Amino acid sequence: MNQTYSISELSEQFDVTSRTIRFYEDQGLLTPERDGTRRIYHERDRVRLRLIMRAKRLGFSISEIRETFGLYDSASGEIGQMQYVLEVIAKRRDTLVQQQQDILHVLQDMQNVEDRILEKIQTLDVNSSTVQSG
Repeated sequence: MNQTYSISELSEQFDVTSRTIRFYEDQGLLTPERDGTRRIYHERDRVRLRLIMRAKRLGFSISEIRETFGLYDSASGEIGQMQYVLEVIAKRRDTLVQQQQDILHVLQDMQNVEDRILEKIQTLDVNSSTVQSG
């Protein structure tokens, strides 16, 4: 049996808007059949949508997802696709590690500024109390 899906069924199943699915179609990532104006999605489209959603969570761009799909369909096949995915993951991981380090530095800078301000407030409070009692 060849299972088919409507755009609303896929939208509900993957918790995305119909507009998002149409965008992926415009980008060449999904290729539903047409019955007049009605789109008919097959299991291949559903699997691709699942892969798109996973890739987006990993930080892949639309062009990287398109490249991944293209490699699967090319002579390099699944091995070429997996090697490409590993390269993209390594680059994304490097970027995330750098961002993590940057965030830690910013948090430390914020803590230092906060400590200096609290110290200054305490000094001002002590001076203000001394002046008022004197």
